[in-house]
Amino acid sequence: MNTRNAIEIKGLTKAYAGFTLDHLDLVLPEGCIMGLVGENGAGKSTTIKLILDIIHKDGGSIKLFGKDNGENIRLAKEEIGVVLDDIGIPECLTAVQVGNVMKHTFKNWSQDTYRDLLQKLSLPQGKPFQDFSRGMKMKLGFAVALSHRAKLLILDEPTSGLDPVARDEVVEILMEFTRQEEHAVLISSHIVSDLEKLCDYIAFLHRGRLILCEEKDRLLAEYGLISCTEEELHDFAPDVVRYKKVNPYGVQALVARDDVPEGIRVSPVSIEELFVFMAKEAV
Repeated sequence: MNTRNAIEIKGLTKAYAGFTLDHLDLVLPEGCIMGLVGENGAGKSTTIKLILDIIHKDGGSIKLFGKDNGENIRLAKEEIGVVLDDIGIPECLTAVQVGNVMKHTFKNWSQDTYRDLLQKLSLPQGKPFQDFSRGMKMKLGFAVALSHRAKLLILDEPTSGLDPVARDEVVEILMEFTRQEEHAVLISSHIVSDLEKLCDYIAFLHRGRLILCEEKDRLLAEYGLISCTEEELHDFAPDVVRYKKVNPYGVQALVARDDVPEGIRVSPVSIEELFVFMAKEAV
């Protein structure tokens, strides 16, 4: 079975006063989860809104499963499950009423799947949405997104406001979702530890520019951390040290593991540490 790209973005540009998303290129294959990482204002939500055709791009192209995202938007929305920071569910509706509305909205709606997810995510069925906590609202958004047989999930800060147990439940659900080869997930989050557990690919956005997009396992295998003095660092070849952070006790440097001289201890680097180094260097 040939792998298709669930999302293919080339040269995507959107300019606002004081901010520009600058020629973004991203490819998300089917069967994979991509984490979109960046500080506030990096362009994560802008990217997601452009993919969903909520706002109009200034340049570039966006394809979902090989089709331009502006073509047949009704069909595209059948195939995409969306959880945004603002869930967009009327405040007066209960979870049961939401399900009754959605079964008339999506032709592939599964009431059984929705009912099972309400139970699995411990969501009250008779309480109005306005009385839900933020975490409960996000979980209801998940239940809706997963109940109309979507092939692609697009999630903007979905674990924000969830306690560790609920976040772990969400991680399990998403990993189960992508066991089917034609499914894919694009997820933005400030909680980088969740993305490290979950994602196949990591894309770093900083001030509207893509710093890096790579397979997570390759990033973790390629880079490491060393601690040394400034003088010791001068003995390294220039291309070994990718980024460095100077403190009163010496230098912590992000290095390419394969190029480090023998005898130098290299510690593992987390995805969060990697992003912090790269973001600071980009400044």
